[in-house]
Amino acid sequence: MKNKKVILSGHHITLTDEIKQMVEEKLDKLFRHEEQIIRIVVELSYDQHKSKAGEYVAKGHIEINGPDMIVSVASEDITKSMDQLVDKLDRKIRRRGRLDRVKRKAIHNVDIPAHLPKVAEA
Repeated sequence: MKNKKVILSGHHITLTDEIKQMVEEKLDKLFRHEEQIIRIVVELSYDQHKSKAGEYVAKGHIEINGPDMIVSVASEDITKSMDQLVDKLDRKIRRRGRLDRVKRKAIHNVDIPAHLPKVAEA
């Protein structure tokens, strides 16, 4: 787990030590579930024009072997946004693992072309 890499950026928001620590703790769950994660990029932003109270947007991008996973969540509370982001990313990771197992266990019929020569028995 020492090789995990999290990149955190903020737009129109000050990233305090408490926010950084909260993000690290929540993303630690994803690193425990999937060892193949190369890097997670989290972008937190604040949009004050969406509603009277403003809106916190959390975007997550997981770089992993295979297609990358990108998720975006918006709410009026930054911790709620991060919780929802981690839940969505966790569901995507579990779904990916489940699909890999299904594909691995699926029985595939092998069609042998009829034009192959027959081997005579000795």
